[in-house]
Amino acid sequence: MIMNIYFACSITGGREFELVYQQIVAFLLAEGHIVPTSHLASSEVLYMEKIVTARDVYERDVEWLTACDVLLAEISTPSHGVGYEIGLALTLQKPVLCIYQQGRKVSKMILGNPDTHLKVCAYETSEGAIQQICKFLSDNTARL
Repeated sequence: MIMNIYFACSITGGREFELVYQQIVAFLLAEGHIVPTSHLASSEVLYMEKIVTARDVYERDVEWLTACDVLLAEISTPSHGVGYEIGLALTLQKPVLCIYQQGRKVSKMILGNPDTHLKVCAYETSEGAIQQICKFLSDNTARL
């Protein structure tokens, strides 16, 4: 099943995991999924987003998030925006997968959240992250 997947990751908070972001987005697109936020994985994202006003980013992203089937967030790098998007997706009762590199510190607000729409998983390699994503998407296909 083709899904509309909102991919969330750190932009201004740091790009340490940019290669992982790129591998995840490339995989999702290769599988035929719609990823309106695919540009967030690009090395040029800081430049691309600089020319868009804060209000336009907010309105665009809320629209994309409202329309998505699921939210996939790479949370290895803390980000105010990603945290906001996770909270909004859960309020909208969207399935949310938060993945992070094993050993990274993750907010207890995410780790401790009992919402049944939220799944949080650690990974060791980008291949491990993609395995977690495949399982999540498979588990949520029946719900949609």
